[in-house]
Amino acid sequence: MIDSKEDYLLLLRNLKDAGCNEETINKYFQFKKEGRQKEQYRLLSFHRAQLLDKIHTDQKMIDCLDYLIYSMKNKKI
Repeated sequence: MIDSKEDYLLLLRNLKDAGCNEETINKYFQFKKEGRQKEQYRLLSFHRAQLLDKIHTDQKMIDCLDYLIYSMKNKKI
């Protein structure tokens, strides 16, 4: 259970700052209310994995751009 409104607001802000959508936030608080800590961990871990996948995808795009820029500078293309 959340001890105070301030604790609730801090937790809500953290979830939003972490990029959680409204559905994820609602599930998180529902699990918290029900004392289902394992599900909370699972939910946050899943969100983290999604963010990490996006980072990897973005890194691949950056690598492609770096190669293109390198090739242009060396007049390979």
